[in-house]
Amino acid sequence: MDDEAMFVRTESLTRPSQQHMTIRVHTPIGSAMVLWRGDPREADGQHLIEWTVDEDLHWGQNTHPASCAEPELRQQGDLVVMSGRLHLTDDGAAYLQMGNWPVLLDLASPIPSSLDGSWVQISVGSKNVALRPYQT
Repeated sequence: MDDEAMFVRTESLTRPSQQHMTIRVHTPIGSAMVLWRGDPREADGQHLIEWTVDEDLHWGQNTHPASCAEPELRQQGDLVVMSGRLHLTDDGAAYLQMGNWPVLLDLASPIPSSLDGSWVQISVGSKNVALRPYQT
């Protein structure tokens, strides 16, 4: 299995004809409601997927130190909460390592380099998190 894709079970929560289809994703580290960016007819099932987070991270606002050192995915109201190890890249971006799977992130402001590799919790709006089938 590719290190950048996660195998999950998905179930549709809205009609396939809707433009932004909402699904519940079930992963080895938790579940949450997110948007589906694949074929609407394939929203229910088992998939190898990639994550997209379309919300900038703001340290101290939607990104904080995690309370425990373990990966997690959960729903909290209208937010998707993800915990994992934060890794900063040379080009000013970052990714969250949730278990074996990285989630690419955009930073709204610089995060201190001392936080590279630390456990963090990110809370972003459900409408800003999407899954798409992994293309080999």
